[in-house]
Amino acid sequence: MNKDVLVKEIMKTKLVIVQPLTTVLEAARIMRDNKIGNVIISERQHPIGILTESDIIRKVVCEAKNASDVLVEEVMSSPIIIAEPYITIQEALKIMGKCNIRRLPIVENNVLVGIITQRDISRISPALSEIAYEWSNIETKDQKYVQSRIFSGKCEDCSTLSTHLRSVDGRLLCEDCIDGLKYE
Repeated sequence: MNKDVLVKEIMKTKLVIVQPLTTVLEAARIMRDNKIGNVIISERQHPIGILTESDIIRKVVCEAKNASDVLVEEVMSSPIIIAEPYITIQEALKIMGKCNIRRLPIVENNVLVGIITQRDISRISPALSEIAYEWSNIETKDQKYVQSRIFSGKCEDCSTLSTHLRSVDGRLLCEDCIDGLKYE
């Protein structure tokens, strides 16, 4: 297999997106009807979180909450780590492994264009499937690596939606707020 296969060549482009005020029950039904394991939460066309089957089990079912009373914004994983479509699938696996995630939203020119999962990668390469399995068994996140990634969500200073948040002193900030820190 060519090791330079790009994410854009195998990512899913049919995305299922819900709003932050959608109930978990509605989101779960959407996931069931579309036969998918996650939905992207978007606000004004910016991805701000992801809701997975695991989130629903851990944060709703195991906590004995009523899914029709809980909003996805309360239990979604946020902020989300994103990547660009022109990285290789090996690079995508590295991001997933080091950040301890199985799904990686893909953003191009500030627009969500797709998502790639460990399962997508394992379908095209059994050898890479083994690597994905090993990465998924590593329980700890590489915090230094995670801090170097680009996030999508709300800036913790100005609340602006951004697909270019960076971790600065433990806070996720947009480029404008980071620039403001340089002049202080």
